[in-house]
Amino acid sequence: MKNIIFFILSITVLSCGDSKNKYEYILKDESFRSKVLNNNPGEYVKLSNGYTYFEEANINSVKAAVVLVHGYSIPSYIMQTLFLSLKKKQYRVIMMDLYGRGFSDNPELAQTDELRANQVIELLENRGIEIASIVGLSNGGRIISKIADLNPQIVKSLFYIASSGFYEYDEITDKSVSQEEINNLISSYPQMAEGQRNDFFDPSKFQNWVEKYEELLKYKGFAKALISTTKNLETLDDVHIKIDSLGIPVFTFWGQYDEVVIYDSFKERLNKVLPNRIEYTISNSGHLPHMENQIEFENLFFKHLDSISKKN
Repeated sequence: MKNIIFFILSITVLSCGDSKNKYEYILKDESFRSKVLNNNPGEYVKLSNGYTYFEEANINSVKAAVVLVHGYSIPSYIMQTLFLSLKKKQYRVIMMDLYGRGFSDNPELAQTDELRANQVIELLENRGIEIASIVGLSNGGRIISKIADLNPQIVKSLFYIASSGFYEYDEITDKSVSQEEINNLISSYPQMAEGQRNDFFDPSKFQNWVEKYEELLKYKGFAKALISTTKNLETLDDVHIKIDSLGIPVFTFWGQYDEVVIYDSFKERLNKVLPNRIEYTISNSGHLPHMENQIEFENLFFKHLDSISKKN
C-alpha cells in the first residue's frame, strides 16, 4: 500500500501529455446505474452522499451478518470469493462499492476514512442490520477501524486482511486535488493497470485481473477519488488503542509474500496498539491471501467467525 501511495503522489508532480479518450469517459448517472443493474446481480441504495452499489445474500439468515469492505482502488469484486463462501455457509453477507470506486457514486467530497465509514454505517442501517462482523481488505482496514471508532456498538468483530491501516502518515496540509494532478494520474493508467499483478505471489493464476481493472479506468472521477484518498490518510494509532480497550475481537491476516503492505515496517506499532489481536500469516500468497490461498485462509477465518457467531 505504501508503494501505491508513493506512486500516486509521485505521478502528480510529473508532466504529462493529453490523456487518452479511452479513460474516464463514462459518467455515473441514471443511465449508467440502469445498465449496471441490467448486467449485475446487485442493487443500488441512495445514501446521504450518493448512490451506493451493493450485493447481499441470505437476508433472512439466523446467522450473524458479515460485511465485506474492499481496499484502495479495486471495488467489491475483489471480495467475491469470500462473499460466495459466506453465502454458501448461510451467513447474511453484504459487499459494496465504496464512494469513488466501481459502480458507486463519486461525490464531490474529500475522500476521508470517515466519509466511507459512514457510507458503510448508513448502508447497514438501511438494510436493518444492527450488528455485524466486518472484514476489511488492505485500505479497507482503515475503513473498518473508523467504523468501530464512530459506532462501536454495531461491530461484533473485526477481520483485517493485509490491512494498510497500521502505517504512520505525515499529514498533508493542502488536500485539494487539481486538474493537473488528475491529468497526470490518468496518464499513468496503463502502468497502474499492469501494476495490479503485484498484488499476487503468482499472478499467472489470475489471467484476466489487469483487463478487469482497466474497466474501472473508464469511470469519470476515479483519479480524483484516488488522489483525494491518498492526501487524506492519517495515522490511526489512537483509534486502534480504543478498539483494543473496548474488547472487540480482532483478527489480522497477512500474505506470506506480500510486497504491497510491508508487515515488518509497522509490526512493532501493531503490537502496541492491538496487543490482544489474533494473527495469522497465510502461506504462498501475496497481498490477497483470501484469493491466492483460499482454503488456508477460510479454514482459519471461519473457525473464528463460526465461534463468534454462536455467542450472544
